[in-house]
Amino acid sequence: MLLRWIAQHLQAPAHLRNRLLPTLPWRALAAIAGDGSAHPQARAHALERLRSRWPAMTMGERRSLALLAPPALWPAIWKVRDVGVLAAFLLNPRLSPEALEVLVLQRFTLAHADALQDSRWRRIIPVAAQVLRALDKGLENPENGLVLGLAAPWILALPAGERLNASTGLTQPALRRMVRAWALPRGDGGMDGPLDPRVPRE
Repeated sequence: MLLRWIAQHLQAPAHLRNRLLPTLPWRALAAIAGDGSAHPQARAHALERLRSRWPAMTMGERRSLALLAPPALWPAIWKVRDVGVLAAFLLNPRLSPEALEVLVLQRFTLAHADALQDSRWRRIIPVAAQVLRALDKGLENPENGLVLGLAAPWILALPAGERLNASTGLTQPALRRMVRAWALPRGDGGMDGPLDPRVPRE
């Protein structure tokens, strides 16, 4: 802890900072990288060190770092196809709905879908709509491991009025029909039961 504070101190000599930062553990580096009061060079150096260490980290270390990581590391974390790492990242207190929406549209695989399924983000309407758009895009590539049934909880997360709006930008015919069916009132072609037996009725 003491070495971390010395390394990030605004008045610390550059030669001392450059000597200390490479010796710090990743937790200390993450703390410096995310501390707005730290010296800018210390933050930049800490972030660089974290990026270089990321590929060699164990999954356990990655899960721990994902929970603490500063925004500059989020794209690298989001590329990992490990549900545990992604689930930990989704608990990061600095993660905002807007930032998550950007990440979801950039990359969305089965691992992302599984991590998001039971997360707090399922209750956020803009995130739910973005997940449907990402699923629509991701279904084009079989390597993503996505299936149509993954849309069910995200459709149900949207209010009925939002479902029709969400369907308008979808390009996959089956997914578009699925969303629209849940947007229609019962008796007008709408569906009155869950699309997936794991999803409770509304």
